[in-house]
Order: sequence, then structure tokens, then C-alpha cells
Amino acid sequence: MDSKSPKPTEPRLSATLVLVNSHNEILLVQRNPQARSFAGQHVFPGGNFDAKQDTSLEWTAIRETFEEAGLLLAFSNTPSTLLDVDFTQAREAVHEGHMTFSTFLTNNNLRADVGALLPFTTWVTPPSSARRFRTEFFVAFLKDSTSDGLYSFRKECLPTPDGGQEVIRTRFLHPESAIEEFRTGKIGLFPPQYYILETLRSILTGSSNTESQRNAVQMLSRAAFGRMVINPKLFRVNDGVDEAFVYEGDELRGGPKGRLHRMVVERRGASFSQMNLRRNFDLFTQCPVEVHIPKL
Repeated sequence: MDSKSPKPTEPRLSATLVLVNSHNEILLVQRNPQARSFAGQHVFPGGNFDAKQDTSLEWTAIRETFEEAGLLLAFSNTPSTLLDVDFTQAREAVHEGHMTFSTFLTNNNLRADVGALLPFTTWVTPPSSARRFRTEFFVAFLKDSTSDGLYSFRKECLPTPDGGQEVIRTRFLHPESAIEEFRTGKIGLFPPQYYILETLRSILTGSSNTESQRNAVQMLSRAAFGRMVINPKLFRVNDGVDEAFVYEGDELRGGPKGRLHRMVVERRGASFSQMNLRRNFDLFTQCPVEVHIPKL
């Protein structure tokens, strides 16, 4: 009998979109409790890269947001004549695989607004997991304006679930409110989503999005943070009392003495009841960056 540990599964490429509205609220979708991944949890819309129809991970994030939440990040040279009923039917057809996302865009003289998406870390599922993903997170801001003769579909409108196929609830929540709802047990989150919400909470203050806030997020994306790849490793910390996912740069992962980059967690079965992000370095200048970027 071979006593060696089984080889970890190769993580699937995927993408997720952190969509911010003008009130500094972030789009969260609640996964169907019967879903294979993140069952019942609140996540950002996203899914697996589809080599048959996605040209990039940005494209994946935009397509999945359209399917799961009914929000479309696209633009056109002319005002849209797309009726709500046609939009809904097209969304269902794309989601069910009866029409490609590209065909829908072409038929309606639309182009996916991939340039609106800013890289905002990449997360790799630990090797011990049976189902693994390498997920690139993007952030984008909704708008309701026309510029340079282009008509944007990045509009302020209410998200809607996909009829329960993957998502049973969609809504915009301020990062502060989302974290409070998690702490009081009203919603479930996983460490990557909590990490991103905590990161944006200190930037997206107040109930009105400002240019300086958008610039701060853009600067963070263009800095090392945007390219940071997080490969969580599980440790016992605080003299073995607590469980923590320890990230790159932490002193337990070879970082300088005293450097903290970890998520201390408490579990409730397969989900998490409490999380506490411990991070004491400058996000703009001290984030560890992975050199190798996998090809699509």
C-alpha cells in the first residue's frame, strides 16, 4: 500500500466581483443552501472560468454577476433599446447555457466593461480541500452616467437572485453593516469575504461614495495588494488556544518578527461563527507578491 499522501487537486481558475454602489455598499449574494460550494453563505458574485466562452477572468466576473445578480457591467456606443423582459430572458438563457454571454452582448450592441474591474487579491484554497479554487478578486464601482459618447450599463439598480439556481438572496450592504450582521449571526461569511470587507471598511466610510475613496481603492489595486496571492495555512496560535488561517508575510510564515497577517477563527460546524483579522503592515508597500501567474 502506498503510504504517501494523495496529491492535492489542481485549483480551478475562478473570479469574483466586489461591486460598490454610490452609497458605499457592496453587493452580496446568498448561496443556495444546497450548493456544492459556500452553501448558504454570503459571498460576492462569481464563479469558475469557462474556457468555452470567457476571454479573461474579468469576463468571468462580469458574466457571473449578470447571471447571479442581474447586474450588467457593459457599455455601448448608442443608448440601449433592451427591454426589461428581454434582459431577464437573456439572463436566464445565459445562466442555463442556452446562449453564450458573448452572443447576448453582440446581439444588443454591448461590450463587457472589463476595464472597470480592478484586481484586488487572489485566493487559493488550501491543498487539504477536496475542491480547490484559485480565485481572482476584482473590485468595481457602479455608475449612472455617460462619458466619451459611451452609454454605461453600470447602473444603480437593485440586484435580483437567479431563481434559486445558485443564489437565493441578493442585496447591497455597507462593509460595516455586513461585518456586524456576521458577528451577530445574521449572515454567514468565509475568511476571504470577511478579509475584503474589513479591508474596504476603513476606506468606504460614510454613505456617499467620493472621488478620494475611489482613488484610494484604485491605488490599493495598483499597489502590491492588488497582486497579492493568499495561500492560507492553518495554525494553532495563542499557546494553542485559538485556530488561525495564517497568510503570507506573517511571522509564522517567514515574515519579520512581530509581523501579523492572519485570521483567527471560531467555527460552527462547516461554517464560521467569529473571525478576527490581525494585520499590522502597510497595505500599499508591504504586501507579499507571487511572481508566477498561471495562464488561462
